[in-house]
Amino acid sequence: MTISGSTSQSEALFSRAKAVTPGGVNSPVRAFKSVGGVPRFIVSAQGAYLTDVDGNRYVDYVGSWGPMILGHDHPAVREAIAGALSTGTSFGAPSPREVELAELVTQLTGAERVRFVNSGTEATMSALRLARGFTGRKFIVKFRGNYHGHADGLLVEAGSGLMTNAEGGLGAAAPSSAGVPEEYAALTLVGEYNDPAALDQLIAERGHEVAAVIFEPVVGNAGVLIPTPEFLAALHRVKEAGVVLIADEVMTGFRLSLNGATGLLGLKPDLRCWGKIIGGGLPVGAYGGRADIMDFVSPQGPVYQAGTLSGNPLAMAAGLATLRELQANPGIYTQLEAYTTRLANGLKGAASSAGVPLTVNHVGSMLTAFFIDTPAVRTYTQAAPSDTKAFARWFQAMLSRGVYWAPSQFESIFISAAHSDTQLNATLEAAQTAFKEVNS
Repeated sequence: MTISGSTSQSEALFSRAKAVTPGGVNSPVRAFKSVGGVPRFIVSAQGAYLTDVDGNRYVDYVGSWGPMILGHDHPAVREAIAGALSTGTSFGAPSPREVELAELVTQLTGAERVRFVNSGTEATMSALRLARGFTGRKFIVKFRGNYHGHADGLLVEAGSGLMTNAEGGLGAAAPSSAGVPEEYAALTLVGEYNDPAALDQLIAERGHEVAAVIFEPVVGNAGVLIPTPEFLAALHRVKEAGVVLIADEVMTGFRLSLNGATGLLGLKPDLRCWGKIIGGGLPVGAYGGRADIMDFVSPQGPVYQAGTLSGNPLAMAAGLATLRELQANPGIYTQLEAYTTRLANGLKGAASSAGVPLTVNHVGSMLTAFFIDTPAVRTYTQAAPSDTKAFARWFQAMLSRGVYWAPSQFESIFISAAHSDTQLNATLEAAQTAFKEVNS
């Protein structure tokens, strides 16, 4: 970590950006709106570190919001992209790497068919359209605080930057974003994550109208929420009503295991959505699953979905290199979990010493430190009252000491294979002081 204390160049760039870009950022999660200050403009990344335009070097726990499981600028990924670049950037026609990556994904996950798209949002909206086309039904079910991209029908009580103190219960809800017609939002029914009884009741009453239930196997966009066995069982029961079960593994796919959260938790969804790691950090998304459902996708079936740059050769090359590295080195997952556990224990100890209420949820290489005085956080409703002002003070204190945390109380942070004892010790040393500043 190298911190000069200066942010003048980031401030200047942010001022320029606000003149030409809404809010000065190209995705709301990059803004520092909830934590204050100016977002850092990054010029380079290497291993476990980011460097900004002012020369400040940070231990990175965002990892481009999940894709960088191997660390930044991994040699195998960089070389794969360079090799693909030498043959062209886009063909508008099928290429061998699309087939190779699809074969590898099906081998690792058990999905029978895979279709590549360009983002996680495209993957989830396409999977839901497919479920509606396959079942002939129009309603979908999602869970409070689960974020599945910014498609209209999914911006209903979504997570992350859209989190609010919503009331409990199950049923139709208002849109979380302006520009989403209430009529469209009314086709989305919203339940509480980890409430199996409510889900069972909904399916008993309206299962014949529901095309799909979509869920994050491990939630990362309301902070990390871990499913209970009872909730997982209820999710699987929806299939008895002919409902398509869709696991949104855009975040957890290949991060929690080579078979994602599905493999780790023993899930059996009908369809899955991927992003982030599947493209090695380049823009990508995919959805796949049962052959009988996927064969409804055009040009084979009647459900239309297309993308000019889908299967981009650079993204396919990066994804292949990343997954092959993970496949060749399965011990990475044990390494990631061990680091994350030590980080979690260190944060809890430092917070306790400073008298700061903290609940830490973690699984695999995902972690959220909730600034809340409660023994457990299992649902959106339990996460929502977290002390965002205390988090913001802690975030700024960590940033000033060279630790780049996700700038939101309601996000997961991500550990990479490039994180070692050096970064862990530096992080916990910074955290001890930062927690003391929270109460000062």
